[in-house]
Amino acid sequence: EIDLCGHATLATAHVLWTERGFAKPEVVFQSQSGLLRVRREADGRLVLDFPSRPPQPLAVAQYPAALLPSLGPGAAAPLAVLASRDLVVEFAHAEEVLALRPDFGALIDLGYIGLIATAPGGEGVDFISRFFAPEVGVPEDPVTGSAHSTLIPFWAAKLGKTELFARQESARGGELWCRLRGDRVDIGGYAVTYLRGEIVV
Repeated sequence: EIDLCGHATLATAHVLWTERGFAKPEVVFQSQSGLLRVRREADGRLVLDFPSRPPQPLAVAQYPAALLPSLGPGAAAPLAVLASRDLVVEFAHAEEVLALRPDFGALIDLGYIGLIATAPGGEGVDFISRFFAPEVGVPEDPVTGSAHSTLIPFWAAKLGKTELFARQESARGGELWCRLRGDRVDIGGYAVTYLRGEIVV
């Protein structure tokens, strides 16, 4: 069982409101990360209330041996490497994150759930990221709420602001409104129903 999953939290709240007749403006879930709250705002945006997981910087001597091979051929040198549940690798430019072609076998050897690659964003975007977690069967995640539990406190401290706009640069991509509130983070976005099905047990 994974300790924190943004997709599952957002999707379940969306289904409760749109398919199951749930009337309250906030849903509260019990999880391995404690209570997770999702509120629905007037414009339809869903805001997830997650724990903040500030990453701790690693000295070069503390880098996992598999780190540089895991980034793939031709990868730029990281500006910094930090650790939380996931390993965070900061780059100077968004293009360096976009150019990564990671070695998934080496990523599994890192000893972390996943690797977050991040850099400053462009116009209207405070930071961008990509998230790789082959250790748990996700080579690259389209958009990762749990990774932003770590990215938000990192970039809030770096940029000196508590409200940020982020983009995750996967093949599908996604944009996230973010806010740091002490030891919690708010992550906002929209959900749509794209599939209905039936499971016979």
